[in-house]
Amino acid sequence: GHISLIGKAKADNTLVICSIFVNPTQFDDKSDFEKYPVTTEDDIEQLIDAGCDVLFIPSVDEMYPGGVSSVRGYDFGYLEQLLEGLQRPGHFHGVGQIVGRLLEIVEPQFLYLGQKDYQQCMVITKLVAMMGLYELKVVICPTVREPDGLAMSSRNRRLTETQRARAGVIYQCLVSIESKRDTSDFSVVQKECMELLVAKGFVVDYVALAHARTLQPAGNYLKGEPMVALIAARIGEIRLIDNMVF
Repeated sequence: GHISLIGKAKADNTLVICSIFVNPTQFDDKSDFEKYPVTTEDDIEQLIDAGCDVLFIPSVDEMYPGGVSSVRGYDFGYLEQLLEGLQRPGHFHGVGQIVGRLLEIVEPQFLYLGQKDYQQCMVITKLVAMMGLYELKVVICPTVREPDGLAMSSRNRRLTETQRARAGVIYQCLVSIESKRDTSDFSVVQKECMELLVAKGFVVDYVALAHARTLQPAGNYLKGEPMVALIAARIGEIRLIDNMVF
């Protein structure tokens, strides 16, 4: 998934910079941070093959030279108070801090993000505006998927064979939500999806529908408006998120 962003950036620009940094302030769950897959050597090989020009691998001290509290924080309003923000308190505060620092250091003209983290894309787009970086263009690229529809993610490596075989059901649910927009109420489809996820062994955090441009919750399908369906669910210790815009 990340390599696809390098490919898109490389096609559009003469110089592509990528960073590798597991940001401690984004993790509300310490154990999740400690278990997060770190495969730097493999990542470097893939980045070289993809044509990445510069790799930035900073230390925590480099990104937070005076400690975490010394780095500017941002208030994203309701965007950090629902869905992922509600499930992971403080997560988007950490995102804002580290991406803000990255933009200060690199000073890019374009910023490439993956749509899989839909809410994060909206938060970072707002961050760019709050920082006054009006010449910086945010480019949101489509989610890259496995053959069964599962969104590519570093976390997928932690799935057992059985869990991996079941994980495609998240994408199936998103397709169902989109396909039934003209024939059913969302509450009915939402209930069906939650029951299916539970039957496959998931613990569901949310199955939600929102306006695609604002992320304001939608109780039902919106006529003539762009929508986004979002799902977050856990199987075992692994938490997976995904979305579909329609």
